[in-house]
Amino acid sequence: MRLAPVLRLILAALCLFIFSCSRETPPVKSSARSAGPPASGDALVIGTIGDASNLIPILASDAASHDIAGLVYNGLVKYDKNLNIVGDLAESWDVSQDGLVITFHLRKGVKWHDGEEFTSRDVIYTYRVTVDPNTPTAYAEDFKQVRNAEALDSYTVRITYDKPFAPALASWGMAVLPAHLLEGKDITKSPLTRKPLGTGPYRFKEWLAGQKIILEANPEYFEGKPYVGRYVSRLISDLSTMYLELKAGAIDLMNLTPIQFQRQTATPEFTTRYSKYRYPASMYVYLGYNLRNPLFSDKRVRRAITMAINKEEIIHGVLLGMGQKAHGPYKPGTWAYNPGIKDVGYDPKVARQLLAEAGWQPGPDGVLAKNGKPFQFTILTNQGNDLRIKTAQIIQQRLRAVGITVKIRVVEFASLISNFIDKRNFDAIIMGWTISQDPDLFDVWHSSKTGPKELNFIGYSNPEVDRLIEEGRGTFDQEKRRRCYWRIQEIMAADQPYTFLYVPDALPAVSARFRGIEPAPAGIMHNFHKWYVPKMEQVY
Repeated sequence: MRLAPVLRLILAALCLFIFSCSRETPPVKSSARSAGPPASGDALVIGTIGDASNLIPILASDAASHDIAGLVYNGLVKYDKNLNIVGDLAESWDVSQDGLVITFHLRKGVKWHDGEEFTSRDVIYTYRVTVDPNTPTAYAEDFKQVRNAEALDSYTVRITYDKPFAPALASWGMAVLPAHLLEGKDITKSPLTRKPLGTGPYRFKEWLAGQKIILEANPEYFEGKPYVGRYVSRLISDLSTMYLELKAGAIDLMNLTPIQFQRQTATPEFTTRYSKYRYPASMYVYLGYNLRNPLFSDKRVRRAITMAINKEEIIHGVLLGMGQKAHGPYKPGTWAYNPGIKDVGYDPKVARQLLAEAGWQPGPDGVLAKNGKPFQFTILTNQGNDLRIKTAQIIQQRLRAVGITVKIRVVEFASLISNFIDKRNFDAIIMGWTISQDPDLFDVWHSSKTGPKELNFIGYSNPEVDRLIEEGRGTFDQEKRRRCYWRIQEIMAADQPYTFLYVPDALPAVSARFRGIEPAPAGIMHNFHKWYVPKMEQVY
């Protein structure tokens, strides 16, 4: 399982000395099938609603790009199936007693996809280009904590920090880039943005923009050539169409919607052809406010909007009960989650009172107005995700009941990122974040991360939250970190910079011809390079 630098998006991180993650129930499989002998060949065709944007990981901020890059590149470390950190391009490492120095011992004999040898030169280049102020990346902050990165020889790298940095070790799960192709050049203009070249289990073959990306198994992969010969990511921008493609056998894997999982696939015909899995996703969906917009500058208004939204209605009406309420930026059950946080309950009467306190009064038509201007705004969300669109529609109805007029605009995913989020050109959005295994929130919530293409795009700024984020990442003591993150959740519950909506269940369906799938706390894709299709069942 690659440590792709995303929190949808963001780089997941682990504490250097003290690591404790939620030992979740592994994903539940709907049925069991006998396995034939492992065989090479065939292809896995997956459906995705968004096209990739850039296949150099440090330049990308979308999940579609990182999904592809995670198969092409490796980091120095990665997560295993139980979410423990293990070696990847680093076969081992030593940590100094004070935690300030990590010495990585690199694998020998690893080849880039063009045959060049992987060495410490590539690690040092990746570090330097990431912290280069001319590199437009949202992921530099972790590497900026490094005082010195040096190659002791071709297979040894020493990283030194000035002060304790809890996510240090796992930050080196960042994809390592090929120095021999990029050094001395403008990374933003590199052909690798469209034709990546890594050390990973799959090699890039073809990208037909707006259609598909094709990868081929790397016969020289250091963990052994993957059994599945090709990985094909097909762009299908509508989940209903994607489901029809799945039923027709044109794709092999997709994440089902709750209604598809619960009602449309509960037939012997489907369960004979496909395996279904269900487990709590490591992500949450939120309604985020552009805090630069005067409409949302008063936290009483944001709190009122949250109180006007019935989260239970969304969970049961949209998710069919296959999810749980989100109370903040952490997944319930994980060590940083504060169980004492009470959700801002559904109470439209109090919502109206808060809005009145903030100066919003109902006009003759019932619509709130202040200084002669009506309270109206637009919610943006991405095309192809019916769950988010239905969520927006429920929110629209509930806010109308307290006098707020909401419009909904659905935008193609890549356009939503580049034309609206990156340019801060929005009122409010319904989107989702992947929740990292480590609770560090710097990239999304620190006030220093509000610049162009950075991830605090709502513009949230709270000095106490900034201090607590810095304190939490600056100690190896997990109990001290817990106190920081519990307090952050209390502040966010009061500030409501987002209306945290829900944590959905992940509902993947995979063609039954694929064997070797091992459900685990890390999900089902952690060992994809070991999946296979028995020779007699191969399709492609």
